Amino acid sequence: MSIDLDTARRVAHLARIRVDDDDLPALAGEFNAILGFIEQLGEVDVDGVEPMTGVTPMRLKRREDAVTDGDRQSEILSNAPDAREGFFAVPKVVE
Repeated sequence: MSIDLDTARRVAHLARIRVDDDDLPALAGEFNAILGFIEQLGEVDVDGVEPMTGVTPMRLKRREDAVTDGDRQSEILSNAPDAREGFFAVPKVVE
């Protein structure tokens, strides 16, 4: 696939980028280089390769899912300016 000057002008317009007519050949050349690189990537054999999210293997640290600091409702609500029936009370903001 090759990008001509009209296509480069249209892409610049769609991207809301002002490009002078003198700079259009360079822009078209850059687009062609990008498309050539994408075509090279299409030739790579990736059968049997699993998708990855990063280039270095990382494992998340895991911990046991257990409650370690609970049953402190009265302590937490003591900091509230207005607490009612075991909950934070806030003013109504939607009519």
